[in-house]
Amino acid sequence: MSRSACYSSAAPSPRCSPFVSAIEDVRRRLATRRPVEAPPEPGAQPAAVALILHEGKDGLEALFIKRAVRPGDPWSGQVAFPGGRRDAPDADLLATAIRETREEVGVELRDATLLGALDDLQPRTPTLPPVVVRPFVFAVPARPELATNEEVQRAFWVPLRRLAAPDVQREVTLTLRGEQRTFPAYHLGDDVIWGMTERILTPFVEMIGEA
Repeated sequence: MSRSACYSSAAPSPRCSPFVSAIEDVRRRLATRRPVEAPPEPGAQPAAVALILHEGKDGLEALFIKRAVRPGDPWSGQVAFPGGRRDAPDADLLATAIRETREEVGVELRDATLLGALDDLQPRTPTLPPVVVRPFVFAVPARPELATNEEVQRAFWVPLRRLAAPDVQREVTLTLRGEQRTFPAYHLGDDVIWGMTERILTPFVEMIGEA
């Protein structure tokens, strides 16, 4: 049985690769919970991000982007998931996640499998604009070719198991508007995952048992 046949099967065969069992387990876990949707707030813009999973040799991997350093970008230089604010032509927030991913990393999520959505969340730091972000979880059967645009410095995959390492789970202290603040974070070499991306990632990896 081919990997693609296993991947598309509604009831995977025991002969299928571990890819399907891992992805199907995520799907089942997401199906048992209802995402918390934030009530509309005046002035808060809706946005969406894509948490894209792939089964690699070290288990589930997630796709991250390192945003380019750009004036006017409140998330300039940060590690994030592909995504952005909803545009008027977007039919819904799912369409936003699909469009933004296509624009930022060249991945067509219409060909991926939507596993579910996670809880809405909003920024907790005063330097960020008022947005309400909805994360969507997707799975791809193979690593797609990536083509980043000018908003993205680079894109890379991280095995979720790596996030459990003690030297990876450390806090980060930043100066925001002249005040030092400490946040939970993941340290991956020169890359630090913190803020809204960490707040999406941590509950997710705890839910699927990878942390």
